[in-house]
Amino acid sequence: MLEKALTGSKKYYGLITVLLAVIGVGFVCYLKQFTFGLGITGMSRDVSWGFYIAQFTFLVGVAASAVMVVLPYYLHNYKAFGRVTILGEFLAVASVTMCILFIFVDLGQPIRVVNVLLYPTPNSVLFWDMIVLNVYLLLNIVIGWKVLEAERNNVAPAGWLKPLIYISIPWAVSIHTVTAYLYCGLPGRGFWLTAILAPRFLSSAFCSGPALLILLCLIVRKFTKFDPGREQIQSLSKIVAYAICINVFFFLCEVFVIFYSRIPEHMDHFKYLFSGLNGHGVLVPWMWASLILMVIAIILLVNPLTRRNEGVLIVACICVFVGTWIDKGLGMISGGFVPSPLHHVTEYVPTVPEVLIAVGIWAIGFFVLTVLYKIAAKIKEEVAGIS
Repeated sequence: MLEKALTGSKKYYGLITVLLAVIGVGFVCYLKQFTFGLGITGMSRDVSWGFYIAQFTFLVGVAASAVMVVLPYYLHNYKAFGRVTILGEFLAVASVTMCILFIFVDLGQPIRVVNVLLYPTPNSVLFWDMIVLNVYLLLNIVIGWKVLEAERNNVAPAGWLKPLIYISIPWAVSIHTVTAYLYCGLPGRGFWLTAILAPRFLSSAFCSGPALLILLCLIVRKFTKFDPGREQIQSLSKIVAYAICINVFFFLCEVFVIFYSRIPEHMDHFKYLFSGLNGHGVLVPWMWASLILMVIAIILLVNPLTRRNEGVLIVACICVFVGTWIDKGLGMISGGFVPSPLHHVTEYVPTVPEVLIAVGIWAIGFFVLTVLYKIAAKIKEEVAGIS
């Protein structure tokens, strides 16, 4: 089926060319980091995780969100999702690929990746995060490819796939739960020391991932002859609506508990993010923008009239995606490190090379996604008899 990715329109080749160019720029910046070290980034002694780990955290949620189409289709026999399940699984493949690459560049020297394999440490949450991510990537590649191949050949999927599908459902929840434990397992960081961190991660995942999937479905409909379906898109929009409401509710629960208990150590993190602390507040406009975007998304998605309008739905999904990206991709990391356990404020701002490397990895993810979606769309067109 790979041959399907080798033919396409000028727009398809143009997109591939642009993505390869962006990947090239990111790779050149990575070579500079490889030579000079992580000193080219904005990270420091006080802020040892930065933009790379922030992207990793966000994308783990996007990958986990594939369960929101797999679960209704395979467990609850919601056949309508049969048209978009493959798109969700391939989105998970691209997302986990980016997650692994962000960990790779964050480790600095590639040899450290080998050390994780040669000297495994089962008492480390990062070790288990590596296992669940790689297994989840393998599950989605095998399931997605074999199901699509069976559909192309007009035969039922192999029987051995069903256990893998059932395993992938709780596994999707596990990858983001383990990621949350990376943070809340650090008792010196009051911002992350909360039992509700894993539920917060999952709620944001189940709105940001399906929101991106809706946007991708609309793009697929526009540029290919395969239509994921209006019913499917509307069903996904309801999932996004509920999940974004729960995500904001969890955030407000955190705010109430922290400020009602008035523990200075915990309050300072929220003060830094939303009002600034000791004259430092580089993230204040970003965090308020995130909150405003999520509130706008709730208003647009909860109202059936606006949700059914696909033009408004696009705006709502962009608000969800950008709002949650700021919250988890910027605020979650910096909010935990600033202030430090000694109450020192060392602000973190990603450098230009750091951002370009991150953009390059995003381009790799979208390159993988473009190729996989091209194959999926062509197979769907063949099965439907569309020439």
